[in-house]
Amino acid sequence: MNDTMTSSKPYLIRAIYEWILDNRMTPHLVVDAGFPDTRVPREFVADGRIVFNIAPGAVRGLVIGNEWIEFGARFNGVAREVLVPTESVVGIFTRENGQGMVFPDPTYPKPVPSVDTPAAGPRLAPLSGDGKPGDSGGRPSPDHPKGRKGAPTLKVVK
Repeated sequence: MNDTMTSSKPYLIRAIYEWILDNRMTPHLVVDAGFPDTRVPREFVADGRIVFNIAPGAVRGLVIGNEWIEFGARFNGVAREVLVPTESVVGIFTRENGQGMVFPDPTYPKPVPSVDTPAAGPRLAPLSGDGKPGDSGGRPSPDHPKGRKGAPTLKVVK
């Protein structure tokens, strides 16, 4: 028997999203923009957070997966792609009345020493599922455009 369960967070995000749409309201997603591998338009980040209108008419190709949320949207008339780990989501709510769900601040993964960083133990490169160095096993690497960004801060969204 496996005691490890997958995170309930993506399931709750999808459920609240559907509930908001069923009630003919506008869903907004709050993301910790400093979470590793989060790809968002940085010029719209305030206090480490960014809020997205994810209504069907505001985004294209919305996928709320178990590991990632991705969609395309226009920001000041410029089409951009957004890619965020579900762990980086700190809330989903309605624009009209603020109802929704707030999640605990995300737990940041512990940094893995790189080949260039001195460490007490042996130097290891990330491995992919096939054991080849340099691949992060399906996650964007720090060198990838979806790579790591700044430090988080907390802002209460009402």
